[in-house]
Amino acid sequence: MELLKKKILSEGEVYEGNILKVDCFLNHQIDCVFMREIAKEFHRLFKDEGVNKILTIEASGIAIGTAVAEEFECPLVFAKKTKTKNIAGDVYTTPVESFTHGTTYDIMVSKRFLGEGDKVLIIDDFLAIGNALRGLIEIVKQSGAELAGCGTVIEKGYQHGGDKLRNEGIKVESLAIVEEMNHETGEIVFRD
Repeated sequence: MELLKKKILSEGEVYEGNILKVDCFLNHQIDCVFMREIAKEFHRLFKDEGVNKILTIEASGIAIGTAVAEEFECPLVFAKKTKTKNIAGDVYTTPVESFTHGTTYDIMVSKRFLGEGDKVLIIDDFLAIGNALRGLIEIVKQSGAELAGCGTVIEKGYQHGGDKLRNEGIKVESLAIVEEMNHETGEIVFRD
């Protein structure tokens, strides 16, 4: 998605440790008008898959997931990272190791919101080594729902998480795939 690549180049910042900071429009401050464009692109890519639920993970996936769910005219379900009093009862759960935070946490989704007959599109902001997507895929499997595919806004191609999922036969669509970044020069190279 050329519009996204231009936005990353003009507003993103590259930090040491292969960190691409796009919190000015994607995952801290949200450019809602731009999110609509992101959602339209995901709809174009997955419109023929019979999607009736969008699944994401809190917190940064929620804004994108909401826009995509609105475009598909279906509910958004988000996996929680901590159990609260209002998620009592039966849940699907699986551990996920966070590359960004360097911790492992259990994600959970109430069994009320996913099940057989659902066709689920997983949406997230970033794809690095793929742990978050793998956790969400496991939740879909536990629920008996069908996976339509995974959509990520930005993929760090050099970490190969997306390539491994694609090699397993999972439809993964990333709107921008970063192949290289240089924190000293700020240069970002995208996969064609």
